[in-house]
Amino acid sequence: MFPYKHTGSKYHNKKTVVDGITFDSKKEAARYLELKMMEKGGLISGLKLQVKFSICPKAGGNKRERFYIADFVYEEGGKAIIEDVKSFITRKNPVYSLKKALVQWQYPNYIFRES
Repeated sequence: MFPYKHTGSKYHNKKTVVDGITFDSKKEAARYLELKMMEKGGLISGLKLQVKFSICPKAGGNKRERFYIADFVYEEGGKAIIEDVKSFITRKNPVYSLKKALVQWQYPNYIFRES
């Protein structure tokens, strides 16, 4: 039907499984291992993966609530951190940029980090 065959992800990342968890990329899986070691060493606490943040509630004409899904959420030095593993290309994506801005505006008690 189509003149081409889809051969992978949009950004050519490779899904990677660590500790029975499937990550969207090798880079994200590697960062998970780093954060896990940091938690074990007491540098961070409360490490959570794939945490949903509401950025547009279901109201008025909206048929569904919109979410931003953070790769990692944790505490470091008493501060709440949202961390996402993004490539340079993804960081320039206008949809990602808008979602990031909405999260930063709606959740000012979190520090937002990209790795």
